[in-house]
Parts: sequence; structure tokens; C-alpha cells
Amino acid sequence: MADEAAKTADDTQTAAPAPAPAAEKAQTQQPVQVQVEDDHAVATYANFCRVTGSPEELIVDFGLNPQPIGVPKDPIQVKQRIILNFYTAKRLLAALQMSVARHESVFGVLETDINKRVRPGLQQQVAQAKKD
Repeated sequence: MADEAAKTADDTQTAAPAPAPAAEKAQTQQPVQVQVEDDHAVATYANFCRVTGSPEELIVDFGLNPQPIGVPKDPIQVKQRIILNFYTAKRLLAALQMSVARHESVFGVLETDINKRVRPGLQQQVAQAKKD
């Protein structure tokens, strides 16, 4: 009986997929224009983002970090939370990658390490302010 199951599994793995109908091959996907109403959209600035989630969805929290250098003294308040399924998250990832690549091709590479971007004197001032 085990041999029959193994033979069936082998047959399934080696079976060739059925050819697609000619009508499906002839159709090419055309870009679709989706109408969007954003009259009531609320714009919020964020310089902080946290991504958490579960096996089914991602939770993306956005907030404002009033102290972007060093560890914040006060908790960062999350102002917006977006919950996405992984399919939408993957489409968002592709759109963001394309947008950032386009921006970097025009304006140069974006350095995400703030310590490499700030002026050296500013870091010393911040360290001194923490001591006071």
C-alpha cells in the first residue's frame, strides 16, 4: 500500500501541466486606472515607523519622534496605524522601492543612519545638553 502511495506521488510530481488555452495566451494585462477619492484624506507627518504583525497581516505604526537623535526621553506617540495583508504589503514595498530608487537617481543616495548625516558639532551639542 505504501508503494502505491509513493507511485501516485511520483506520478503527480512528474505530470506535465496542461497547456493554457490560446485565448488566455493572447490576452495581455493592460494597466488599469483606478479612480481614487482623497477629498477627506488627512495628511500626517511621521519620522518614526514601527512594523509588527502576525502570520496573516502587518501592522505599521507611524508617529512623531520629537528627539530623532539618541534615545527619546518620552514615549513616541503613535498617530496612525495601518493594517495590511501581506499581498498589499508586498505591493506597497514594490511601490516604495521604485519611488525611492527614482528619488536617489535624481538626488543621490539616501543615508538612513542619522549619525552619518548630522554635523559633527551637533552631536557634541546634543551630548552636552544631555549632561546638563
